[in-house]
Amino acid sequence: MPTVVRMASARAEPGVPVGDLVQEGAIGLIEAIRTFSGSGEADFGRFAEAHIAAQLTTALEAEAESVRDELLLVTAAEDYDRVELILARELHRAPTEVEMAQKLEWTVERTRYVAQVVAEARRRHDEELLTYIDPADIDIEDDAAAEIDPSLN
Repeated sequence: MPTVVRMASARAEPGVPVGDLVQEGAIGLIEAIRTFSGSGEADFGRFAEAHIAAQLTTALEAEAESVRDELLLVTAAEDYDRVELILARELHRAPTEVEMAQKLEWTVERTRYVAQVVAEARRRHDEELLTYIDPADIDIEDDAAAEIDPSLN
């Protein structure tokens, strides 16, 4: 295990805890132990280090891909928001999924998925804002009256 800790510490990157890398390295060590006898290799230390290094590389590559995917989704959500506003202004109504997909040059399925992500982000943002609102400051009667009579808005 000291070899695993040493190798994990040497490969540490921002956003990837060393403890996670130690766990990944331990998987590589276990794989080396499991496969060494049939490998034909003479030096277990080098064999183990190669397996540990390979497992660490796989884990770091997976993390990097995950970060790239998250950034692409954030960019897609920003594009969706921007196009939704533009189309709403042009059409004087909320755009349909098909109109959004055409403008974004996406499939309707991708547009629908990003719309769900954006809706969830908006919902969470609204919930976070509620923590700053004092319930005593909310006048429910005026809100209910405004819904019944739009001229009160």
